[in-house]
Amino acid sequence: MPSRADVAYFGAGPAPLPTTVLEKGAEAFVNFENSGLSLAEISHRSQTANKILADTKAALTALLDIPDSHDILFMHGGGSAEFSAVVLNMVAVWIEKRRRKAEAEFRGDNQSILERVRNELRQDLRLDYLVTGSWSLKASQEAENLLEPLGTGFVNVAMDARQSNAGKFGIIPSEDTWNITSSRGKSGSGSAFVYYCDNETVDGVEFPGLPRCLDQPSQDPDDKLLVVADMSSNLLSRRVNVSKYAVIFGGAQKNVGITDVTLVIVRKDLLSLQPPSSFLHAVGVWSPPTILSWPVVAKNNSLYNTMPIFSIWIAGEVMRGLLATHGHSGLAGQEEVANQKARALYHVLDANPEVYQVVPHRSVRSRMNVCFRIRQGNAEQEKTFLEYAEAQLLQGLKGHRSVGGIRVSNYNTVPMENIQQLVSYLEDFAQES
Repeated sequence: MPSRADVAYFGAGPAPLPTTVLEKGAEAFVNFENSGLSLAEISHRSQTANKILADTKAALTALLDIPDSHDILFMHGGGSAEFSAVVLNMVAVWIEKRRRKAEAEFRGDNQSILERVRNELRQDLRLDYLVTGSWSLKASQEAENLLEPLGTGFVNVAMDARQSNAGKFGIIPSEDTWNITSSRGKSGSGSAFVYYCDNETVDGVEFPGLPRCLDQPSQDPDDKLLVVADMSSNLLSRRVNVSKYAVIFGGAQKNVGITDVTLVIVRKDLLSLQPPSSFLHAVGVWSPPTILSWPVVAKNNSLYNTMPIFSIWIAGEVMRGLLATHGHSGLAGQEEVANQKARALYHVLDANPEVYQVVPHRSVRSRMNVCFRIRQGNAEQEKTFLEYAEAQLLQGLKGHRSVGGIRVSNYNTVPMENIQQLVSYLEDFAQES
């Protein structure tokens, strides 16, 4: 029977965790710090739980250099739940901005305020989505589903990469082809937000950085684009200027920890821009369910309901491990490690083009999820590749069920020695095929 050290695991999520964290976690799960209780048993309102929350926030703040302008929330449901939370919370922000402007004009004439906002909603509300892969597509579809009672046309797919790539994902078209909703001057930005998925795990596409067109300065804060990024699969793998984002979210189970924790980093000023639920309902929009309401979660220090303290502690341990490993360099150090591992993988794939074909365009290749086909998608060859890999304890290499092929997930905890072992196998397989 193989030991943990014998297995090189490249699964897309849940991802491998540092063995040291798992060993500490095993102790904490039985008897946390000699308290006689498991971390799975302690009250989420205890001093211990509150300290774990504070310590984990502090570690994340240090790694990402999160400014005071943003808050950190711990939530449930993974990135998929945030697809809904983003729509419901950010549409509420959009409505509240207009409600306040109407209130200043009509001064207590509630019916006129309601009619003004209701008309603006139906005429002007837009949610911009950049669709570059399976997850951003799901996010846009969730938005359409949630806004369907209002009608159609509210979700603007500002870019669908498939339209420029023969119906398949694998590129990010030039920004000058995107159809971002234009500003509407004094009434504020024409879109409630612009959403994109920073790294697409299924399709192996990653944005090189924040798109330039989403980073435009504006003297009028109401006219500045509110950028929402799903960083579920590349969070903590490179530096991020958090101040440029309205919202960043991600499930923990790739680079941060285990399932059941979702990280949300949100601008604090947005948390105060929430109209009364009764007003939202009057204009025809659902209010965020309490469990998905960012203001409620923030007000209660992420403890509105029972949070998985053990999972948050695991995330904190992973973060503190990164801080200890890279010291003052922080995520710059981890970014270089991730880049080195990705370069090694792509080098061997590109050196054998007759055997391996990388799926996405070179300019948008993911550092986290290396997706490729074998001999143009030869099913028997790919099956053989996976069988031989499993025999060598190289595990988790099968591509997503929706696209097939091979996928190497290169998350933070995958060590360079495992990458080198896989590179050797790729070289051997290419020579023998």
